[in-house]
Amino acid sequence: MMGFMPSEETRTHESTTVRAQTGPDAPKTRGAVPRAWTTRLLVAGIVLAALNLRPAITSLGALLEEVRDGFGMSGSVAGLLTSVPPLCFAVFGVTAPRLARRFGTGAVVCAGMAAIATGLLVRPFTGGTAGFLAATALALMGIAVSNVLMPVVVKRHFPDRVGAMTGLYSMALALGTAAAAAVTVPLTDAVGGDWRSGLALWAALALAAVLPWLPFVRERDAAPTERAPGEAPGRAEASAEPEPAAAPALRITRSRTAWALAVFFGLQATVAYITMGWMPQIFRDAGVPADTAGLLLAVIMVMGVPLAFVIPRLAARLPHQGPIVLVVGASGLAGYAGLYFAPAAGAWAWVLLLGIANCAFPLALTLVGMRAGTGAGVAQLSAFAQSVGYLISIPGPLLVGVLYQHSGGWGLPIALMAGLMVPQTIMGVLAGRARTVEEEAAR
Repeated sequence: MMGFMPSEETRTHESTTVRAQTGPDAPKTRGAVPRAWTTRLLVAGIVLAALNLRPAITSLGALLEEVRDGFGMSGSVAGLLTSVPPLCFAVFGVTAPRLARRFGTGAVVCAGMAAIATGLLVRPFTGGTAGFLAATALALMGIAVSNVLMPVVVKRHFPDRVGAMTGLYSMALALGTAAAAAVTVPLTDAVGGDWRSGLALWAALALAAVLPWLPFVRERDAAPTERAPGEAPGRAEASAEPEPAAAPALRITRSRTAWALAVFFGLQATVAYITMGWMPQIFRDAGVPADTAGLLLAVIMVMGVPLAFVIPRLAARLPHQGPIVLVVGASGLAGYAGLYFAPAAGAWAWVLLLGIANCAFPLALTLVGMRAGTGAGVAQLSAFAQSVGYLISIPGPLLVGVLYQHSGGWGLPIALMAGLMVPQTIMGVLAGRARTVEEEAAR
């Protein structure tokens, strides 16, 4: 999908490619990029984009109490605020493949990063809850399209290294998530304690992520290049992402694996967004200082840095990913049990267990790449699983806010989070079976 494919003339005259692209008689192909820079820019763009896929959420979680006080929000309204991310991901994520076909993947991702930067810069200064929600939705729109397109990019450019490359951007995603949770409060203190400035600072990281995609804004997605099964892509093909629409559309809803993966994705997203939105408040209400509460959330997220690299690689080598799903689910149940009975006393132990449970996300992304056999299949499966999954996750954070407000404590919300681990584990085991959605749809 990313228009990195050289022109037909360039492919025909392979021996003169580098000289033609750098010499005075270089062809004036629209949006042409020298091949030597393509892979570097692609990797840099993927990593920087991944770093920006969660700070809009976890930076808000660290300062949720200040934001609530600043705008006079009730617990239910704050719960609505924490439900906005999955809602936006479901609504806007499904449009990503269509937008990429029309405008080019580079343009869509670049616009997505710009939307994140704009939303993060504007939202603290809107002056009201409605404006804050609207600006947050703008940032989340940019995140949504990138969420869907990242597995597609990995599958098409690195078909033999899906696990390793998924691990790379999952690790960057986890790093950005953890950093926002850990340093938002200290950054706010450094700028005079103004929570508005503390939130707005994250726009700078998103602005930096725009830059690697700028050379590809004017390029368009190219048609796929045929090669024998198992054959590694050549240099020219490695710098071009085929268009997902080139293959006939799958009847993805006929695949049981697609549905299992979508539900697994949705349940893990429910728990993840409850964690990002409410976990610091759970610890603060248990008597943990605000900066330590943010650090505890950061530990949950930073666990994903090494594990997001290890788990996808391990998953790619196993014929069935069910055992990994079981370990993740058991860790979550143990962590929530500890959080229920001794939230402050055993806080560091619980966050380590919950950090392992939170790695259901990179596992789900890896399964997206493994459960489809073609780039077009990955594009459809990614959009389907993420859109349906995020729709499933919408009520979770809102329900937690309502339960917290009406019960006056965290017992019921924590019980809800623990209960969700059971169906999540079941669906993950089903999604981990060795089959593809193309095979199931054909049957």
